[in-house]
Amino acid sequence: MAEAAASQGTGPSSARRWRRRTAALLLGAPLIAGLLSGTAATTAAHATTAAASAKAQPVSRTVQVTLDSMTPSAPVKSDTLTISGTVTNTGRQAVTSAHVGLRVGQRLNGRTGIDEASQRSGYSATLDAAEVGDKYTVKFPKLAPGISRDFTLSVPVSKLDLGGDGVYPIAVSLSGQTSSQQYEQVLGIQRTFLPWQPEAVDGKKSQLTYMWPLMSSTHLTAQTGSDEQQTPVFADDALAAELAPGGRLERMVSLGDQLPVTWVIDPDLLATVDAMTRNYRVKSGDGDVAGSNQDVAKQWLGELEDAVRDQKVVALPFADPDLASLAHRGKDVSGSLSHLQGATEVAEKTVETILHVTPSVDFAWPVQGAVDPSIVDVATSAGAHNVIARSDSLRETGGLSYSPSAARPIGGGTTAVVSDARLSTAFEGDMSRATSSTLAVQEFLAQTLAITLQDTEKQRSIVVAPQRMPSASQAQTMASALHALAGQRWTQPLDLGQAATAKPDARATTRVPGSSSYPGSLRKQELPVQAFQDMKSTQGTLDKFRMILTAPDRVVTPFGNAINREMSTSWREDREGAVIYRAGVQSYLDSLTGEVRLIQKSTATMSGRSATLAVTVQNQLVQPVGNLVLRLEPSNPSRLKVTTNEDANGGQPVKIDGGHSQSVKFTATANANGPVQVTARLYTQDGTPYGDPMEFTVKVSEITPTVMLVIAGGVLLLVLAGIRMYTQRKRSTARKESGEGDGAEADGGDDPEQPSDPTPDTGPESGASPGTGEKVEH
Repeated sequence: MAEAAASQGTGPSSARRWRRRTAALLLGAPLIAGLLSGTAATTAAHATTAAASAKAQPVSRTVQVTLDSMTPSAPVKSDTLTISGTVTNTGRQAVTSAHVGLRVGQRLNGRTGIDEASQRSGYSATLDAAEVGDKYTVKFPKLAPGISRDFTLSVPVSKLDLGGDGVYPIAVSLSGQTSSQQYEQVLGIQRTFLPWQPEAVDGKKSQLTYMWPLMSSTHLTAQTGSDEQQTPVFADDALAAELAPGGRLERMVSLGDQLPVTWVIDPDLLATVDAMTRNYRVKSGDGDVAGSNQDVAKQWLGELEDAVRDQKVVALPFADPDLASLAHRGKDVSGSLSHLQGATEVAEKTVETILHVTPSVDFAWPVQGAVDPSIVDVATSAGAHNVIARSDSLRETGGLSYSPSAARPIGGGTTAVVSDARLSTAFEGDMSRATSSTLAVQEFLAQTLAITLQDTEKQRSIVVAPQRMPSASQAQTMASALHALAGQRWTQPLDLGQAATAKPDARATTRVPGSSSYPGSLRKQELPVQAFQDMKSTQGTLDKFRMILTAPDRVVTPFGNAINREMSTSWREDREGAVIYRAGVQSYLDSLTGEVRLIQKSTATMSGRSATLAVTVQNQLVQPVGNLVLRLEPSNPSRLKVTTNEDANGGQPVKIDGGHSQSVKFTATANANGPVQVTARLYTQDGTPYGDPMEFTVKVSEITPTVMLVIAGGVLLLVLAGIRMYTQRKRSTARKESGEGDGAEADGGDDPEQPSDPTPDTGPESGASPGTGEKVEH
């Protein structure tokens, strides 16, 4: 980090630093003159070597200096600045006569000065300030190779010679000697920033909105148990570690509870954790086992509910769909945008049910705030009126000398809420190291102060949209920075809803960049077109399946949520996992639809011209199914005709209880002998085929003339016998009426007790399943 060449005015402290540097230059002038004149004096040669080394000392090859803490981060006049850290000899030679000192440079020239300073490395005698003084140093007689030593510097702020309000570069350096260079030199240096605003800004403070995101990757599968509670099945139990004390999500909640932030929540995370509070299963090998982290889930949800009470909560569409992927790859696949609409509708209900607060669902958040016209169109298609963009995407083109307010009207009643790119990316990277965290906090504070000092006559709204899933250490660093702003000396908190409705700056850019400006690195991470085609296929299967169910919500809800999860932004970091997840959802749905199927049969034999054909339909689901029609379609209708039911679209209606089978019967008439192939198939009531067809053979046996004569003769004898019985009974009745025929009948040869023909069996058909190769005869 370099000092700016120009400062914002000079005060007493600046004058003192100027005098010190002037004296140093005057003392060095003879040496420089000797060098220019070509003198060979030994003293001049040593001085020249020292000056050359000091201008660009390769810090990483000699001594590494780290700053582990700096308190207070934004001091006032009465404070003592305390800086702790470590020096490590990374060279091959011992360092002797070493000491750690503090250097404070001149005030930087706004945000540009901060950016330039942050890019500097190495030590420069002309750019780096002199040490504050010997009194405020820490000495090390010897620092052997590979050895580290901790240090703590404490300096009263009044001794830093700080001038007017602004951002000052501050550095900690180690100076010493080595065996090859036996003169004092700077062997290592580390820089950061000191924001100096001892009292509340004399003017208007910046209104700072910090988005606090709560989201995670996908853990729930589409699978649920067959019990009444539909026990959910998790792909893994990794979420429990994030919710447990010290875990990423636990830290986000416990830290956010103490901060003035806007909670930005993926409702899918809430639904997933809520499912964990009850009985749940976790996949393990080819099966699943009982989950055991209900208490962890309950504790986390309870703490979150307390934290968001009376706070601004923004609910993203369910499962945080990838808006850019939808816009660039999915919108041309029919039905894709309808998923976004459904995800938005379920979001509000989910948050209200679980957290008992009413969220705003009026915000869309593309990945890294990168926008183009198609992304804006998709983002607003589900009803959002605010799109969270970022300033490195929607760039300023008007040459403003200050950072404008976040809200920008971009047409069509849509507002782009433009987050500040520098502030939003301030805490990316590894914040688990104390030095990384300390430097990030100091630069964040410096940037916020610089924004406010750009123009204190304008009150501007600044939005920070950090990474979607901060680690625990990143969350801790963000919280440290926000705590440092608690004094509200140059910022004051504002929630995201208020930032979106703040008065926009008339000179700020409102033109959405074209599609060619969308970052190629982000485009490469997008879901492929195939992903949306897979979703379309799964939705089609689900739509067909739901038509036959008597309790469709038991299936539609978990699979609808699973399809939403297939669009999640989190898959950008796991493209292989996305493919596996989509395949798993489709496979499980196919297995469920296959639970309603036809039982295979091979042949059925007809020994007459007509018979009843039976086909068995099996339902292995828990719930009953209906709205199905079974049709039989002979391959040769002229040889075999199957009676149809016009009221059932040419088939027989099917309705089966869960876990049962039904034998569906058709009347068939044969017009010729021989085998006929018959296809049995289920259809939904709208005529859509359901499941796989089943084929079997109907064999019609030949009926000979002799058999026909025998049958005809038998029928004739039965008719004659009936006539004779009728005549005999009539005569008997006549005799009784005339007083004749007591005792035996007149003809004396007929038995009045002779039984008639047996009554035909017209009882109901058996519901048993006809076996393979069954014989159906009538």
